[in-house]
Amino acid sequence: MKLFTMTAIATLAATVVTAQADDWTGYTYSAVSTTAAVKGMNRIAERVAEETGGDLTITIHLGKTLQISSEDITQATGDGIVDFAADFFFSGNVPIARVLNLPMLIENDEEWNKAYAAMEPILTEAFAEQNVTLLGGYRYPQQVLFTTFEMSSLDDLSGHKIRVTSPEQGRFVEEFSGAPITLSGSEVPTSLERGVIDGVLTASAGGAKNWHEFLPYNYRFAVNYGNSVIIANTDVFDALSPENQDVLRNIVAEEGQSITAEFLTDEETQKTAQAEAGMKITEAADGDAAVAREKLAPFWEAWANDNGPEYVEALSLVREAIGK
Repeated sequence: MKLFTMTAIATLAATVVTAQADDWTGYTYSAVSTTAAVKGMNRIAERVAEETGGDLTITIHLGKTLQISSEDITQATGDGIVDFAADFFFSGNVPIARVLNLPMLIENDEEWNKAYAAMEPILTEAFAEQNVTLLGGYRYPQQVLFTTFEMSSLDDLSGHKIRVTSPEQGRFVEEFSGAPITLSGSEVPTSLERGVIDGVLTASAGGAKNWHEFLPYNYRFAVNYGNSVIIANTDVFDALSPENQDVLRNIVAEEGQSITAEFLTDEETQKTAQAEAGMKITEAADGDAAVAREKLAPFWEAWANDNGPEYVEALSLVREAIGK
């Protein structure tokens, strides 16, 4: 009888432990396991399992392995289809975040850090409205021009078709008499071969890593930054113990910084490799930045006014933070 009782107690205890353990489904937009972003997400999962003693485990799924489009990751997280995610295409659900991506507004790492700090409370609230908790994120290197034609200044964009990833990037191209075109990443190589586009805005460690053979020229003019967020479904996050919430937040903060640093290192590595493979790399001409800033500054204001008072306030906060 005693043996039965002890067995029953052990079984009950095991059941309680199992019930308390959380097994989350994680997702990332990237379909390539060797990128800094995916490696970082996997490190987060490994560290969380270790540092919570197995109370929280996260299984990371690569982009396209679940029936979730890249543009719907934030929504899928809020709806509980996934519990944890990295999202680069979140601005469709949280459009005010695009303040950080306005061309020529943020021009260096110091400005980015100040601007993001100013925007973080606004972003946290905006994600919360989607039933999503913003945990952190990481940043890609600056977006520069890779082309099939040689450039010595921004004036050389005139008449050329450039693939962009946002309407704001498109406005930059238009200001220099180019034609912005929106395409998925999978369409870029064929479009370059067929002359549908003449170039792309990306990073050496980004799209150029895969498309460099079609892009013989790189003009190192930085147009804007792109960033990803790391998020969780608010319901499952709130259900964690306060201790495990802190563990997850701290790990995401640390790994977000590591992913950003790895991207910056890879940018220089890829830039060197692309030059050695024959790509002609040209530094930005003196005066181009001043001209571009002058052209785009009125657009920042118009963009904010068109979107509403909260956008005007957000832009004002960012400009005050970076002194522009």
